[in-house]
Amino acid sequence: TYDTIDSAKAKPGKFVHLIAKLDKEKPVEYNPIQNPNYLVFYAMDSLGGKTKVVYHNAKPGDLEKAERIVLKGAMEQDHFECKEILLKCPSKYKDDKNKLSKDIQETTAS
Repeated sequence: TYDTIDSAKAKPGKFVHLIAKLDKEKPVEYNPIQNPNYLVFYAMDSLGGKTKVVYHNAKPGDLEKAERIVLKGAMEQDHFECKEILLKCPSKYKDDKNKLSKDIQETTAS
């Protein structure tokens, strides 16, 4: 099961899974030259909860493009200490699927 940001804040230090999206109004802090294993960004869930996220690993390549982000970790005092990030990206096959269904309709109509 997935927690909300508010429910994770209610149980600090407990390992949880959050589904959120990148808060694009806040900056993403990542400097691979200075420290390639330190990423800070802000996330918000579907209920409007927001949190700062600290991830001690390399920045995922498509973080800004992800529709949803699954964050695994624990809430600390003022941030979410993330251990793993899974990105739910928009399907690159979406346009192909629409074209395929159109082609099938044209084929069956002939």
